Amino acid sequence: MTSTEKPDFDVISVGAGFAGLALIHYLREVGMSIKVLDRASDIGGTWTWNRYPGAMTDSESYYYCLMFSKELLQEWSWSARYPTWKETQDYMKFVADKCDMWPHIQLETEVVAADYQKDSGLWKVTTESGETLTCKYFISGMGMISQQIIPDIKGMDTFKGPIFHSSRWPEDLEWEGKRIAMIGAGATTVQMVPAMSEKAKSIHVFQRTNNFILPGMQREMTPEWEKEIKENYDEIVAKCRNHVFGMAFDDAEGRLAVETPPEEVERIFEEKWTGSFRWVFETFDDLLSDQRANDMASEFIARKMRERVEDPELADLLVPKVGDYPLFAKRPPMDHHYLEQFNRDDVFLVDIKDKEPIVEITETGIRTTENHFEFDIIILATGFQAYTGALEAFPIRGESGQTLAEKWQDKSASIMGVCVADFPNLFVITGPQAPFANLPTSIEQNAIWIAKCIDKMEKEGYDVCKPRKDVEDEWTAHVADIHSQTLMSTGDKVHSWMMGANIENKQPRVLIYFGGANNYYDCLDKSVEEGFPELEFEKLAS
Repeated sequence: MTSTEKPDFDVISVGAGFAGLALIHYLREVGMSIKVLDRASDIGGTWTWNRYPGAMTDSESYYYCLMFSKELLQEWSWSARYPTWKETQDYMKFVADKCDMWPHIQLETEVVAADYQKDSGLWKVTTESGETLTCKYFISGMGMISQQIIPDIKGMDTFKGPIFHSSRWPEDLEWEGKRIAMIGAGATTVQMVPAMSEKAKSIHVFQRTNNFILPGMQREMTPEWEKEIKENYDEIVAKCRNHVFGMAFDDAEGRLAVETPPEEVERIFEEKWTGSFRWVFETFDDLLSDQRANDMASEFIARKMRERVEDPELADLLVPKVGDYPLFAKRPPMDHHYLEQFNRDDVFLVDIKDKEPIVEITETGIRTTENHFEFDIIILATGFQAYTGALEAFPIRGESGQTLAEKWQDKSASIMGVCVADFPNLFVITGPQAPFANLPTSIEQNAIWIAKCIDKMEKEGYDVCKPRKDVEDEWTAHVADIHSQTLMSTGDKVHSWMMGANIENKQPRVLIYFGGANNYYDCLDKSVEEGFPELEFEKLAS
């Protein structure tokens, strides 16, 4: 092998969301030329595609952002606790403008293949237009929930009205005054229903599995609150880096629900019921590790949910029974008055798990085992193939000629979710077996690790880094072992995307590192300090 061929770019990355912007920043710092490709017509990543009514973040705005610049943190102002998709996208445009990132971004460019060239040590990247680009380092910044799942329902092609996945919302869709079906009852539907119920003629939600739903409690940003945030950004950044889910949360001060008197548990639960995921992490430290504590939390949430549904029989369908599955075995949606919508006479729930499964989609609607419902619009809020979906959507071919999709057919494997054995000079941002945590924080930690690895290679004259198979096996076993010790291990029973259990004809697998995002970030830092022992570095003949 030789290293004489000069690539078009040092780095080509796919995905112009948070990951693409972070990579541009950190790789420019180490002197790399980078081109970020994205098939969308604008930057924003998931917030370019998910433009359905009500789409917003579930993380609070002031830490759902990139933190590499104190100046940018001080200059940008958020309008609310949870930003809409548009405000988040506007924020990314602000970052790209301020940091002169646009020259590094090529939009409306879909990558259809990436092949590692053993002879030159370069990656050949092919786009839909037939353009071929080469790079030394190929990076996926495509995101963990970007590849949508389209269900295989008989008759889908016969429906006469619009039928589409929620992440491909038609720009010219006229939905007001229409009869709307939503297939799926996860986080997307929980956001869509309150945003659409006032103006739709009717909404039917087709639910397979009910969810524990946490309160969002949206509120506008005030000058006083913004001042407090900006005066304490150093502390907020540190909290994100050192929190188990990468969030700017306080800890539970070592409290354990199982060792606390019931009346005190109730008092703390009630006191902390102020919105966001922080309720799970600022109340007690054993909610996700001890079934007894998890049941206490589940019972509290279920009671809070039932209080908002007038019909007890409907509440039975909407609210999980404690003991059916643990809190966080499925990712809980963040609620903005979803449950109250079912008190209306034009919002309906259809139980497709036990009472009336879907049989087919017809020209005019949906037929279940019990009824035929007529609709004007059918929305597929059917989720995503998490972590691996985008990486398997087109062939990414490694040194042996095997694609990532072929490698991961039976189980997913990686080293810390950032690199994969048999795929030299390939890096992944928040890939399989990385944590499920506040994404911008995890993205930046990954980008820093990748930039430092590339910097080492360039300074020391290496052409290729090869992830070690034995280390990949060790990390995969470590992730599985941690997962087995948590209550999340039952996620495959309730079709959790966090286990890949929402994919038909594919085995559930451990996709997430549940050892704590803070501990994961420590692993990345240790790797840097020790010179990246997970990789073998090579120099090719010149």
